[in-house]
Amino acid sequence: MTTVKMKFRSTCPAIFLLIFFLFTVQSCSTSTTVSSPDGTITINFELKGGKPFYSVQKNGNPVIIPSALGIKLSQKLQLDSNFKVVALKQSVFDETWTQPWGEQKEIRNHYNALRVDLGAASGEEKKLTIVFRAFNDGIGFRYIIPEQSAFSDIEIMDELTEFNLAGDNKSWWIKAYQWNRYEYLYQTSPVSKIDTVHTPFTMQTDDGLFLSIHEAALTDYSSMTLANKGNLSLEADLVPWSDGVKVRGSAPLKSPWRTIQIAGCAGDLITSYLILNLNEPNKLGDVSWVEPGKYVGIWWEMHLEKSTWSSGPRHGATTKNAKKYIDFAAKNGFKGVLVEGWNLGWDGNWIENGDKFNFTQPYKDFDIKEVAAYAAAKGVNLIGHHETGGGVLNYESQLEDAFALYKSLGVKAVKTGYVNYGTGIKRIDQAGKVQGEWHHGQFMVRHYRHVVEVAAKNKIMLDVHEPIKATGIRRTYPNMMTREGARGQEYNAWSPDGGNPPDYTTILPFTRLLAGPMDFTPGIFDLLYEKAKPNNRVNTTLMKQLALYVVIFSPLQMAADLIENYEARPEPFQFIKDVPTDWETTIVLNGAIGDYITIVRKDRHSDDWYLGSITDEEGRSFEVKLDFLEQNRNYTAEIYMDGAGADWKTNPYAYEISKQQVNRTTVLKLNLAPGGGQAIRFSPEK
Repeated sequence: MTTVKMKFRSTCPAIFLLIFFLFTVQSCSTSTTVSSPDGTITINFELKGGKPFYSVQKNGNPVIIPSALGIKLSQKLQLDSNFKVVALKQSVFDETWTQPWGEQKEIRNHYNALRVDLGAASGEEKKLTIVFRAFNDGIGFRYIIPEQSAFSDIEIMDELTEFNLAGDNKSWWIKAYQWNRYEYLYQTSPVSKIDTVHTPFTMQTDDGLFLSIHEAALTDYSSMTLANKGNLSLEADLVPWSDGVKVRGSAPLKSPWRTIQIAGCAGDLITSYLILNLNEPNKLGDVSWVEPGKYVGIWWEMHLEKSTWSSGPRHGATTKNAKKYIDFAAKNGFKGVLVEGWNLGWDGNWIENGDKFNFTQPYKDFDIKEVAAYAAAKGVNLIGHHETGGGVLNYESQLEDAFALYKSLGVKAVKTGYVNYGTGIKRIDQAGKVQGEWHHGQFMVRHYRHVVEVAAKNKIMLDVHEPIKATGIRRTYPNMMTREGARGQEYNAWSPDGGNPPDYTTILPFTRLLAGPMDFTPGIFDLLYEKAKPNNRVNTTLMKQLALYVVIFSPLQMAADLIENYEARPEPFQFIKDVPTDWETTIVLNGAIGDYITIVRKDRHSDDWYLGSITDEEGRSFEVKLDFLEQNRNYTAEIYMDGAGADWKTNPYAYEISKQQVNRTTVLKLNLAPGGGQAIRFSPEK
């Protein structure tokens, strides 16, 4: 086991050296390093003129050059300068823990840590602690504001954390503080050209490293965006309350972890579990009631305007329609049926009138008790739905009753929604005035966590749309299964820009999905729907829709299309019926951000492996080794591939399905059409 490497430099007179090495340091220039267990990543902490800085190296080369640390408070006392080092503590941690569900069953959590306790170099007493952890795949650090005599209540006005980059890296990003939350197409540019951006923020350096800046364990704090300060310097930009305060709390207060994942190839970002490792272990105890699976439901037909969320002659959420989907789910082995639009409040402009939603009263044509009982008799679970329209106070006033109702009906999962824009989330301040808040400030971070806790109390899983971004809390609350947090499939139904372009899903695994699972809702088989939406379509081949079930991880996966479209193509539908959503192992075989990716995953509950490979608008061929398969064993590969002449734009439906005997020595050729994909199931022969 490699121990923490720590080096000290001091410009103090010799009389102070002994005191320094006893970890009591006056306000002199000091430097301390901690390295990853394999020695390839080094964090350097430095106090210069009483101000804290850090830097990061990979294999001796700079990744982050000296960058400021610190916090600005509303109080007179500030936590950014006039510091001395009071104590330094090093530690080593190494464990392997088991995810109850996930993309990787066993996860090693191995790091070397450095804790730096700072105090006032002169004047009034103050304290700040900074904790660093160095992993083989990146770093994390957080602030702790201890209890102190100068204050107890805390108002953070700014976090001064910098990420000063060593080069003008290529980056993939979406702009922050926009009206439509995280739901934008990614832009690609050098870092010098970016705006204020959301995280995860992914970069590629000129010397071939891949970096992603994000945060972990976002708890009762404002979410972090990154502001471009110029000169390749990024600064943590916390989403504010409506009055400008960034974070409210009391000592002791912990910030989220600021994280930088560092990889030698793009695929290693995907199989980095640093974000999860920086979260607390499961606090719910027995979570055997948390069950991954696939579902169908009353959803896509509303996006195609075949039916409506609101009441009326085309209301989608009727008892009759729900039973049709339940019958289909039972026949084809799906665990759940989602029903959107079942409850009062959808009539009129529900986005502007989210306070009209009633989360316990169904429309007259939907008998929720009858539907839930019918589903249970068929071995299917009804998936609940709570759209709030951003009316958070209305939702919170009904939250306990709403989840209690679902628990009484045997509902095991709920999809929530917060469709509202800009600062459209309303709260009442202490003066009784209505204030508009961002989706991503501390007010909503608190709300989203409260919903997770109420759901857990009722043993209900969550699928959150219009969410706060994922930061790994699924480790602590395993009922927080999946979330949206990016443009999903529905943009292909109605977006004025024509929907998600072919390269979009080749960017997501290296950006949004680094944060956690995404409910993208793949599996559309009627790609053109000329009659329903003549100006829109799905910009993929049919086979790419299958491959997305492997490429885009979600423990709850929807087969999103209409029943009749699956019944019309039973052969490719078989792959959706077969593919699991809970994995033992994940391996990225190849990948280039925005171009292509190939992933294989092993089913947690069988010896089967599944492969998904997708490309952008260019057709591609790959040769992949199957050395992930078990030795001395033959497998049947069921191959779902783009057919001759397939093309997302001109011939999206062409496909071929074949079987081939393979083993771990086989080199398999994958042929992907423009905008296409390939999906394979590997089953061991008896």
